[in-house]
Amino acid sequence: MCAERYDSPLDTGIAPYVEALNEDGIETFESCEGGPDHAYAEPTVRFHGDRSEGFHALAVAQRRNLPVAALRRAWPVEDGEPTGPWWELTFSRTAG
Repeated sequence: MCAERYDSPLDTGIAPYVEALNEDGIETFESCEGGPDHAYAEPTVRFHGDRSEGFHALAVAQRRNLPVAALRRAWPVEDGEPTGPWWELTFSRTAG
């Protein structure tokens, strides 16, 4: 794993998923292994891309037998205004 490529260390429970997506050209920008004391309730990877990129990422994850639980397109609302959009893949369990 090339941990030095990331601004912050990756959670060990999500790192293999992030690396798999990055190896196939998915531009991830945020991830979390989820659970108590984490930013997300479930393992989540967020990534950039146009309207087809989510399906590309889903195909990559499925080819690699990653335990995908959901694919989402998100437009968070900040100060009353929608931002984004971006994509999210969530997983049914952490890696390893």
